[in-house]
Amino acid sequence: MVLLDRGYEPGAGRGADAAGIRDSMHTLPGVLALPLTFLTGKPHTDQRPVRLSPTAHLLNALISIGCGLAVTGAALTLAGGWLALLPVGWAMTLHGMRNLRMMIFHQCAHQNMWARPRPDRVLGRIIAATLMIQHFERYRTEHVADHHALHHMTLRDPTVQAFLVSLELRPGMTRRQMWRKVLLGKLASPSFHARFLVARARSYWSTASRTERTLTLTGYAAAAALAGWLHGWTFLLVAWVLPLTFFYQLSNTLRLCVKHTFPSADTTERRGKAYFGSLTNAIFLGERAPAPGLPLPRRLLGWTRWWARMLLVHFPARYLVLTGDTVCHDFHHRHPMSRRWAGYIFERAADDRTPGRGWPPYREVWGLVPAVNLVFDSLAAADPAEYDPARLAEVSGRELFAAFDD
Repeated sequence: MVLLDRGYEPGAGRGADAAGIRDSMHTLPGVLALPLTFLTGKPHTDQRPVRLSPTAHLLNALISIGCGLAVTGAALTLAGGWLALLPVGWAMTLHGMRNLRMMIFHQCAHQNMWARPRPDRVLGRIIAATLMIQHFERYRTEHVADHHALHHMTLRDPTVQAFLVSLELRPGMTRRQMWRKVLLGKLASPSFHARFLVARARSYWSTASRTERTLTLTGYAAAAALAGWLHGWTFLLVAWVLPLTFFYQLSNTLRLCVKHTFPSADTTERRGKAYFGSLTNAIFLGERAPAPGLPLPRRLLGWTRWWARMLLVHFPARYLVLTGDTVCHDFHHRHPMSRRWAGYIFERAADDRTPGRGWPPYREVWGLVPAVNLVFDSLAAADPAEYDPARLAEVSGRELFAAFDD
């Protein structure tokens, strides 16, 4: 099934309709081919793969944060009309932070960043302390045991717990009710963000060793002292703390809403590649380009609308929410230890052409909103008894405050 922002479009995930959306953009100049591939998350047919390394992804995240801080600092220093650059700086900083969390930290947890346990572990711990997220060792244990194993999308899965505890979504709720709960009850709620921030801190400090706590506090104290010495408290709060808290949590919550679909109440077979492969889909950003043969007025109108939506709708969704390899999260769940993860876009495309034995065809969704709708609809059709929050204490010893983290 292929879904667009404006609704559903019939066709199998590996069929002509799915390929046609990306291939329709092939009429644009060749220089745009690679940027469009990274934006959409999908290469066009027969596109030559681009090889990236794990270190390149790490550097990209760090450079993005550095540039974001520089742009924000310049805007605050120049003031006046230059303050219009603040959203640009925030976006770049947030993009780097989310790449560190959703891709680098995640691969470190699988000991698959550089496939060297000690460097992966050290980097994971540094990221956890810097971003104030769940302690690395605790996350690694829970993620591998409860999210990737037989407990995937059961009450033991941290993703399911986040839906039931943090977002307070339930089977049987309508799609409209879920959107209202998330947008108004959570994303627009100061108390939600405050509890989220406290939960992030507790999920780190409750597990961190004494040495880690000392080093982390020393780093924070040094940053505060430097800000005081340079009279840079405004910069620290606006350039770093705001993206790290409010903006980060907006992105986190929206990303959570598209990670995995829930099995329907009538699903009886809960094991095997076909079942687990059905719980994750790719989320591509973009839409079909106007047909070349349209009359000139309709073609101009079509291209104006296409560019507006690509730049104002799909690019922000990709850059700020579906960062890094999250667009191809289904490839990760089929091959969690793939050493070729850094080339996720082209690796998924290759695997889509020749999926391994026993795996179902890949499924893809086009657009962030349709992806959320798909997950909400799956939860609406899930078994209320299976996903009853009252049963959480019976099946999981995980502290509920940790359910905020992704």
